[in-house]
Amino acid sequence: FPLIRPGMISGGLFAFGTSFDEVVVALFLTGAEQKTVPRQMWSGIREQISPTILAVATLLIFMSVCLLVTLEILRRRNVRIRGIQE
Repeated sequence: FPLIRPGMISGGLFAFGTSFDEVVVALFLTGAEQKTVPRQMWSGIREQISPTILAVATLLIFMSVCLLVTLEILRRRNVRIRGIQE
């Protein structure tokens, strides 16, 4: 299990990030009573531009940037510890 943990974590994060782009799939697969984040954002954009939608979009971008910065910091630390030339 420890060997596949990084792959499972990165796959889960990739699936989570990709799910926000699947508005069409969410529209077709969910019922009227189910409100997923992409579906709620889509209906909010169609009806009116809501500050809530803009706040969620900003948070998603912020989380993505934080994740990328964290991964780059960890990569550089790993390179420095192992003494690998870039």
